[in-house]
Amino acid sequence: MSDSETKTDVDGQDGKPTSKKGLKKQQKEAEKAAKKQQRQDQAATEATGDAKDDCSAGLYGNFPLIQSKDKPDRSLVPLRDLTPSIAGRKVWVRGRLYTSRTVGKQCFFVLRYQRFTVQALVFVGENVSKQMLKFVSAITKESIIDVEGVVQKVGNKIESCSQQDVELHVTQVWVISASAPRLPLLVEDASRPATEEDLAKVNLDTRLDNRVLDLRTVTNYALFTIEAGVCQLFRDTLTQKGFVEIHTPKIICAASEGGANVFEVTYFKRSAYLAQSPQLYKQMAVCGDFDKVFTVGAVFRAEDSNTHRHMTEFVGLDLEMAFQYHYHEVLQVIGDLFVQIFKGLEERFSAEIATVCKQYPSEPFKFLEPSLVLSFSEGVKMLRENGIEMADDEDLSTPNEKLLGRLVKAKYDTDFYILDKYPLAVRPFYTMPDPNNLMYSNSYDMFMRGEEILSGAQRVHDPDFLCERAKHHGVDLEKIKAYVDAFRYGAPPHAGGGIGLERVTMLYLGLDNIRKASMFPRDPKRLEP
Repeated sequence: MSDSETKTDVDGQDGKPTSKKGLKKQQKEAEKAAKKQQRQDQAATEATGDAKDDCSAGLYGNFPLIQSKDKPDRSLVPLRDLTPSIAGRKVWVRGRLYTSRTVGKQCFFVLRYQRFTVQALVFVGENVSKQMLKFVSAITKESIIDVEGVVQKVGNKIESCSQQDVELHVTQVWVISASAPRLPLLVEDASRPATEEDLAKVNLDTRLDNRVLDLRTVTNYALFTIEAGVCQLFRDTLTQKGFVEIHTPKIICAASEGGANVFEVTYFKRSAYLAQSPQLYKQMAVCGDFDKVFTVGAVFRAEDSNTHRHMTEFVGLDLEMAFQYHYHEVLQVIGDLFVQIFKGLEERFSAEIATVCKQYPSEPFKFLEPSLVLSFSEGVKMLRENGIEMADDEDLSTPNEKLLGRLVKAKYDTDFYILDKYPLAVRPFYTMPDPNNLMYSNSYDMFMRGEEILSGAQRVHDPDFLCERAKHHGVDLEKIKAYVDAFRYGAPPHAGGGIGLERVTMLYLGLDNIRKASMFPRDPKRLEP
């Protein structure tokens, strides 16, 4: 037998012999490729046939990337305007696909934008094809879509939507911006009330790590609308009272309050600091005869406090005001400022407050007009009557602040009050002592639901007395020279205070963590996003 007759291999493409096992593998791969091609050809044939039979062709799909090339003759109606008053009208709307479910030949989906939601319905019929239904059913959650449809009244209220009396019967659907199919969190889960313990929820760290998604909940839109309202009411009220808004530097050459809790930054060839407070500049403006000033801006505190109410950067609402003869003139202005803020929130943002309360239930915020003012010694007396032992000149601890808040609420039925005449020993060096009792000072704190939201005082405006007080506190005069010099050319008596915007929002709404009231919070452990 010749060598050629006994050979069991065949030559491959590289000229080398291929084993029987390798040959079988090649045959299987060839068969697999042939079947794949057959499926593709079949799908293409079906698609061509479907396209011919698609009565909805041109009424759905992926919209071309918007590059401001054209201006379509189309007006988008806000979701909030979809009411029974326009029933029967065909409209275009834009929103995010919130939820979607397909049942047989119909698909229900909810469109969401900001704090408004509406149910939409696509059903196979004379003008809606199976292909269109299939396309709509496959749209990923959180995609932005344009929808044309007819507004229809519904017999039973749609409790899960803000627009409860109507739904949209869809005629066109176009995807404007598709979302990735896998989301780090579901907005639906992030929107669940805290009381629904059995269903999936999203923890705070996951929310903050994926804030762009978390902000899309109707609760967060309402919450930050309320926070913007606090800021606007602060501005409007003080402007009406004759205050001037000023803007102060946030990069400064020395610690704002002479303390160590400052962020140091490199400033060209020297060091600088992020401002802990705009206090010096508010006082300089008053000394410049601006009389009444306020400012809104970032405040930085390098405090390693990992609590529910502290952040390393927050929005400060600060004010300073010259007075005639008594700092209570300023105290009354600030007390009324808060009353106007609380009244304005009730009047202008009742719907948003109700939305937040659905997810984070809390008792309605109560306040008195005029604001309740108690002396520090009265507060201490109330605590002692309830078993707390503390000295007359001892500062309030956080637990005692909260207890006093509960006692005040029980006795006076208010969540907001002012505590006046703090012990001098627990206040900064620039606080004016009480001339009638040197144990106390012309200073005050203000509280919401038992937590401090403002600290303020009459400032020492005499430079010699200021130096004396600084020495008493062991403050290096050289480090506060610029501060003291601001009062050497005649300074009016004045007082003021600083408010934390996020803390006011948190406590007004009864939230359990200040990070919920900060769009992008900063604390000792969080520097992103």
